[in-house]
Amino acid sequence: MTPPPSGPVCVGASTAAAGHPSTAVGYPPAAAGYPSFSSYVRARGPVLLRTARSLTANPADAEDLLQTALTKTFVAWERIEDHRALDGYVRRALLNTRTSQWRKRKVDEFACEELPEPTGLPEPDPAERQVLHDAMWRAVMKLPDRQRAMVVLRYYEDLSEAQTAEVLGVSIGTVKSAVSRALGKLREDPELSPVR
Repeated sequence: MTPPPSGPVCVGASTAAAGHPSTAVGYPPAAAGYPSFSSYVRARGPVLLRTARSLTANPADAEDLLQTALTKTFVAWERIEDHRALDGYVRRALLNTRTSQWRKRKVDEFACEELPEPTGLPEPDPAERQVLHDAMWRAVMKLPDRQRAMVVLRYYEDLSEAQTAEVLGVSIGTVKSAVSRALGKLREDPELSPVR
């Protein structure tokens, strides 16, 4: 494996996002490899910054969170042989960093038997879809940190309940109950009233 660069540890997340808009969506090809840590940050920075922004309401905090995760990745760079696993490594570092505070405080949780499922909606036109997307994202950002992280992992990152529980270091029942409460709050959000 190529050793880490001797120059700066990483480029700024916002710089990477601005400089490489074509990489802002999707994932690298299965056989993708990166010749250096810096090339990885330049290529994947936009997607990783988007994930960080979904975990905190403050854009500056999101950049700090991503920088911390990238620092951890740089330290482990030589041990990560499969570059297809890099995004997962950074995502786990983001979540571990963000959730460390949650483990220090007691939160009352209760399990529910069924997770409410959203009802199907007719396909809106592109303008209506964008308005709904923006309103939904604003509503998600109002959720408490813990619930927001679980909603992001379950519905934006498409992780299973078991994967979400493993990443956050909680039980599957905790994930189910927290997501259920989060969905209840989203249903009550006034901005989302037109879609109910």
